[in-house]
Amino acid sequence: MSAIRYELIKTCKQSGARLGRIHTPHGVIPTPIFMPVGTQATVKSMTPEELKEIDAKIILSNTYHLYMRPGHKLVEKAGGLHKFMNWDRAILTDSGGFQVFSLGPLRKITEEGVEFRSHLDGSKHFISPEKAIEIENSLGADIIMAFDECAPYPASRDYVKNSLERTTRWAKRCKDAHKYPDRQALFGIVQGGMYRDLREQSAKEIMELDFPGYAVGGLSVGEPKPLMYEVLEYTTPLLPKDKPRYLMGVGSPDALIEGVIRGIDMFDCVLPTRIARNGTAMTSHGKVVVRNAKYAEDFLPLDPECSCYTCRNYSRAYIRHLIKANEILGARLITYHNLYFLLKLMENVREAIMEDRLLDFRREFFSKYGYEL
Repeated sequence: MSAIRYELIKTCKQSGARLGRIHTPHGVIPTPIFMPVGTQATVKSMTPEELKEIDAKIILSNTYHLYMRPGHKLVEKAGGLHKFMNWDRAILTDSGGFQVFSLGPLRKITEEGVEFRSHLDGSKHFISPEKAIEIENSLGADIIMAFDECAPYPASRDYVKNSLERTTRWAKRCKDAHKYPDRQALFGIVQGGMYRDLREQSAKEIMELDFPGYAVGGLSVGEPKPLMYEVLEYTTPLLPKDKPRYLMGVGSPDALIEGVIRGIDMFDCVLPTRIARNGTAMTSHGKVVVRNAKYAEDFLPLDPECSCYTCRNYSRAYIRHLIKANEILGARLITYHNLYFLLKLMENVREAIMEDRLLDFRREFFSKYGYEL
């Protein structure tokens, strides 16, 4: 029995986008959904109560970082990630693969797994597919990801082909090592870089392993957005209709809408929280870089059309002052707003699918936000 169940409610007649629900051990998630990222068992600067206020149904945590600190065994001793961080809604953990591959010269890939040095203290570590699953089993998230090899961009065809074939072998090892399929849903990851036939090969191989959900990996790694959309255009239709589809590492408003139009159900990204700490807000009329001098005497909210706690109570001038003075509250207020903004955007997207008008919604949103169609 799988830990999750996907229910397709409706397909948008105008765009082909999907409206659905994912039933998990920690609640029902409406899709398409954006998942705030809580890398180290915390969405930076947000309390779990605040995440509930903005109606986050699922958050993402990072296997690599939690393995390094405080250690997966400690989290298991605490009763798992939900108890450790006091979050009783759904959690997804990535496999740590992307972080390990991002270490560049600090890592060495073999068929067995990846040897790498800690970004914290330089100590030596080794993560295999089995080890990644052991860590994810200890953490206890509702959805866990297979340990994959993420090819960089650009990469040669041979490199990408070898990498995707290793990802398939590792996915099988992950599935064999997974101890709690009835409590944690293990998703497979489709690789294949920017090569259509390799994406098709990867999708076919990964689907043969029959996972309860599938991710499209290896995108948002530096390629131009039109190329990412093109890859999605031919990759997503290869995936089963009765299971959730997750696009990893994507969170800009335009890419969320374009991803949904191409059949994606789940997204995650550090973008809204990361840019908030640099003083940048996402608003219905585009980005507001609040540290800019022109906002020094601007007593409007970050987004006059937003009804979040930040926009109901504080001005751009005040938030700019906090950011300039390096006050923690500045980052907190913009983080709150940015996450609210993206979760609200996804709510509006779901409504537009329900009403068969997602392409109209995209046109209106893009013209206000300042995107080119």
